[in-house]
This record gives sequence, C-alpha cells and structure tokens, in this order.
Amino acid sequence: MTGPATATVGGPPPAPPAAGGPPPAASVRRRRRRHRVLVPLALAAALLAGTIAAHEVDQPDPGDPGFLSPVATDDDGGSRLADALRARGVTVARETDLLPALLGLDRGPATLFVPAAELLHPDTLGALGELPAGRRLVLVDPSRRVLESAGLPLVPTDRRWATRAVGPEAGGRPCAVPEATRAGVAAAGLQRYAAVPGTATALDRCYADGLVRLPGRAEVVVIGASDPFRNDRIAEHGNEALATGLLGVHGRVVWLDLDGPAPAPTFGRPGGTGEPAWSPTPGGSTGYDGDGSGEAGPGGPGTATGDGDGSGDAPDSAGPPPPDDHPLLDAFPPWFWALLLQLALVALLIVLWRARRLGPPVTEPLPVEVRSAETVLGRARLYQRARARGPAAATLRTAALGRLRGRLDLPATLGPAEVAARVAGPAGGTPEQIHELLFGAAPQTDTELLELARSLERLTRTVAAAPGRPTEGDPR
Repeated sequence: MTGPATATVGGPPPAPPAAGGPPPAASVRRRRRRHRVLVPLALAAALLAGTIAAHEVDQPDPGDPGFLSPVATDDDGGSRLADALRARGVTVARETDLLPALLGLDRGPATLFVPAAELLHPDTLGALGELPAGRRLVLVDPSRRVLESAGLPLVPTDRRWATRAVGPEAGGRPCAVPEATRAGVAAAGLQRYAAVPGTATALDRCYADGLVRLPGRAEVVVIGASDPFRNDRIAEHGNEALATGLLGVHGRVVWLDLDGPAPAPTFGRPGGTGEPAWSPTPGGSTGYDGDGSGEAGPGGPGTATGDGDGSGDAPDSAGPPPPDDHPLLDAFPPWFWALLLQLALVALLIVLWRARRLGPPVTEPLPVEVRSAETVLGRARLYQRARARGPAAATLRTAALGRLRGRLDLPATLGPAEVAARVAGPAGGTPEQIHELLFGAAPQTDTELLELARSLERLTRTVAAAPGRPTEGDPR
C-alpha cells in the first residue's frame, strides 16, 4: 500500500479534539501534577490524624472511673502503688469525698493525695491551700484553674507531647526534694510549672520543672505527670521510689479517690436547719501567702458560714464547670501549632496557584493545524505498518457503502443481498459482482487491497454519474 493510493480512500478521518480543550497528553500531565501535590498532603493529614487519635487513646483521662484509684487494678489504676506503700509500713486511707479526707488530716501528720483535682467542685478547691501545719498535699497534673482556685502561686507553662524520663537535676537546676534525689531518673517530664509572675515565692524544682514543691507550714508538691503513680508505668525507671517517697513521708496517706465530678457542697444539714455541716470558701478563694504561714480565712475548713438556716452563697450547680484549658490545645507544644499554621498557609497558596482562573471561556488559536490529507496519509501508513489489510478494507467498504446508500436512497435496514441487487442496476454489473466487491473476503496482499480501493472508487463514481442521479459536480 503506497501513499498516493491511500490518499483517495474515502474513509472518514478521526474526529479532531474539541476546540479549546487540552490535548490528552497535556490533560494526563496536569492530573499527575495535581496528584503530586494532593497525595503528599493527604498522607500528611492522615498521618497527623492517626497520631492524634493514637495519642488521645494512649493518654489516660483523669475523669475515667478508676483513674489512680488504690483499688483499681487496670493500667491507669493505683493498686500497685497502694500495695508498695503498705509494704513500707505506710497507712493508706481511701476517701471518696473531700470533707472526710480533710477531717482525716486532723488526726495527725499525713499526706493528702489528690490525683484528679479537676473533679473537685470549684467551691471546695480553696480548702486545698489551707491544710494544717505538718501536712503535705500532692497534686497530679493540676490545671491553671485548679491552681488559681486553690490559691497556689503556680502556673502551668510548657507541656510536652509525651512523658519523658529525666533526672531530678534536669534543666540545669539542683533538686532540693530528697525524695526525688533518691529516686533518680523518673517519668516526670510532661507538664512544667513556674511561679506566678511578680511573686517572690521560693520553689524547689526538679525534673526540669516537672515537679515543684512549695515549702511552708503545709508542703504542697505538684507533679505534672501521672506516670510514676500508674500501674502500667510504676515499675519503670525510678517511678516507684518517687511515688512512694512523695506519699509516704509522714507514714500515713489520705487518698482522695473520686469516681466522677464532685457535687456542690451542702451549706447546712438536711432540711436546711441547724449549723452548717460543710463550709468551704465559696468561689475557691483563699488567703495563701506563699510561705504557708497565713491563717485560714473565713472559708477555711471547719468555719461556719451562713446564718444558720441552711442558706449559703454557693451556687446550686450539680458539678464543676468545664475547665478553661482546652485538652487538645494543651496536648501539643506551641511550636506545633505554629508549624501547623504555616503548613496550612502553604497549602492555601498552592491551591490558589493551581486553581482555575475564574471568568468566561476565551478562544485561543490551536498550536498546530493538520491538513485532512495528512491525517488520511498518516492513518494509511499506520495500517500499512501494522499489515492491517482486513481493517483497511473494511474501512474502505464502509465508506463506499455509505456513499452508495446516500446516492440511491437505500434504507439502512436492507441486507447485503438486497443492497447488491439495488446497486447492480445503476452500476451495470451483476449482483454477485457487487456483493463480492462490497461484502467479500479481506485482501491478502497490498496489491489486492489497492485493486479493491480502485474498484470501490469506480463503483461510486459510476453510480453517481448514472442517469437520473446528481453528479459530483452538480450544485444540488
């Protein structure tokens, strides 16, 4: 099959691409570029979401029942710590309400252990800062609201993503707490604490400010991690020595085990008559002066407020309000949020850069114009290179049959035999010859294919020039 012969083939050329549309190759490249941008962002978002979910599942919730409870044996419980204290001769008294726990401190020197101060009612938090002399208060990971309500001159500062085991002298400061010095490395590096700005409170800092002690009439020890007290982490590093040392200094521990948010305190006995049964400082305000020498204010334990008829100033709320600090915000360091904001801005810039221009469509000239003759010649060469004589012959016969149907007004429902009979008259041949030409076998050589093309061309010209039919040059 040669070029000049194939130029006369009447097969329909392939449809050109729509005007204004991108070529297929350019469209594929554009999709690939979008994938290069979107796939990494999607993977980063999935990794971040999975990490956050895993972190939230791994971190214990102080509001869960059994959290650091002396009778709970699960991972977040404190039964192993209670057993270790009893093995050292320390008495463990479990209380489920703050009032009995405070009354238990009146029987002699003891340590009040509050593992979940967030569950206490705000009107009772002030009593934590007014303990009698010779007592110790141990708070686990208290929030800013708890510290302010208890009147403790401390504020939370930096918080890590996960707890780190550090030495007591970490942070470049010597540790003045003997229990921490004896314990050595412990998992106490999570939440850091510092003195309230503008106060001259003396603090004993250990574990890179993860453990802070306020010396005074009643010692207050604040530790920013619950790991040394939990069943699943107490056997690691020096956690057990640190936990037992902080709680067993006086030989007796009053363990405040809350199973949920504490209700509002009752100002008065049942029925609203008689002297008040429990009278903390309404609102949680105290007179803590930083050295523990201040006297208990009007709202301290054991003082009666009200007029004796059961009326008080405390709100009738059934529980503490939600904390001010958002747990998700506190779970990440500040630099993480700054980095996340920068990544979001970069993603926004990429979206704006790759977004389609808004506005009506505009016409643009085609980069290349291909003539129809070149298209036919290129298609013929493809057939020749592939030795596709059968498909080439089928294309030629289909094009010729379409022209004949239009010239002779042949219905599309006619079969091959009827078409051959209708064409035989104007063409001046027999139906068998026309049938073989239009519906015969595929040629086996290029010579036979050329002869078929010439025969089909003569057939269509003969029918077009037949009497009673318009010719190719007729304006009609």
